[in-house]
Amino acid sequence: MLCAIVALPVLSEIDASHVSLLPGPEWLRELRLAAWERFSSSAAPSESEEIWRYSRIDDLDLSRYTPPQPGRSAPLGLADLPSHVQALVAAAGEGATVAVVHNGASLNLVGPQQGLEVDSPGPGPFGEQGDLRPPASGPAPDSFLALNAALCEAPCRARVGAGVDVAAPLVVVHWLEGEGSVVLPRLQVELGPAASLRVVEVVASAEGDVLVVPVTELDLAAGARLGYGQVQLLGPRSWQVGNQSSRVSRDASLRSMSVSLGGEYARLRTGSVLDGPGGESELLAAYFGTGHQMHDLRTVQHHAAPRARSSLLFKGAVAGTSHSVYSGLIRVEKGAKGTNAFQTNRNLVLSDGAQADSVPNLEIEDNDVRCSHASAVGPIDESQLFYLESRGVPTTTAQRLIALGFMDEVLERFPVGGLVAPLRAALADKLDAAGLGAAL
Repeated sequence: MLCAIVALPVLSEIDASHVSLLPGPEWLRELRLAAWERFSSSAAPSESEEIWRYSRIDDLDLSRYTPPQPGRSAPLGLADLPSHVQALVAAAGEGATVAVVHNGASLNLVGPQQGLEVDSPGPGPFGEQGDLRPPASGPAPDSFLALNAALCEAPCRARVGAGVDVAAPLVVVHWLEGEGSVVLPRLQVELGPAASLRVVEVVASAEGDVLVVPVTELDLAAGARLGYGQVQLLGPRSWQVGNQSSRVSRDASLRSMSVSLGGEYARLRTGSVLDGPGGESELLAAYFGTGHQMHDLRTVQHHAAPRARSSLLFKGAVAGTSHSVYSGLIRVEKGAKGTNAFQTNRNLVLSDGAQADSVPNLEIEDNDVRCSHASAVGPIDESQLFYLESRGVPTTTAQRLIALGFMDEVLERFPVGGLVAPLRAALADKLDAAGLGAAL
């Protein structure tokens, strides 16, 4: 039981009284205490469960981590971030609004905000009841989702009013540091009817051993348009257990993309529910593992309304002894006639010791629908490699070129175009570190 874990050293400090000390009004304290009760009474996650199958969750030792302490983090500015994170922020464009969140607790807002409201609750009264709510959609809640709801000190919230088109993107940077700490970021994006916005969320950390439990909620009202991209650049000793959910209403359109490069173990559960006719959800991901990394991605495309469309393209590569897992479900509810849903996962295995698992699924409860899924796991195509080698390209350079081209199909669709080049460069750096050719 997870309740037994809190009796271990360090985390024995977490109990209901600790939750009660977090800032916020009485209604929020009650929600947190209820979430803590769900977490502490839940069974410990196990690889024997379907939602954790193929994962490394049995290796996670929660006794290594210290609970968050209220008010522990001072605000950070852009100049306080490492250069590679600053470069990503700069690539979003000069007109971007930037929110820097330090260890999930303090927020510093930089740049213009025309038509966009961004805030973070601080000590004392804030918001209205319901601001820290359960996710709008997605896979069934797990115990880590309850942990975030219980201990998240200050969610970052972005809102756009009805009919407002925000031209410049919002960049939210979660910078995490500390040794043996638990960090619980939470981002909520709400678009009013016919509103539009692009968001980049960066989750990055220093070299310390950090457990990060991020939750992202995307809520699109009728006719809204959202482009959302998450970039995960965690340190090599970090563990991530993340949840992302979206609700796409009538005639709304979502493009959501995740680029996962860092972490020792990086898990992200993505759930998108289409609950209005004409809604569209496009889910994309690019991930690359080296060394002993593991990337663990689970998705649900949930069609709860007729005549909606969803598409998914996840592409990954593994080298060294790294491991990737993709498990996806297209679920079509009764009454969701006219559904169009597609799911594709492709994996490139670059080393003999690397492994990729791909498990697509369909669950259809109505007729008059179009649904398909496809998956592939394999090494670099020998004919492509021979073509380049026969024209004088060294083998390792040819492998590098093929791998970059394989990932480019996804990278070039990142919702904020300015980040495509630095993300491609970051991927190339990882390929170089894996021994796949010198920089061109």
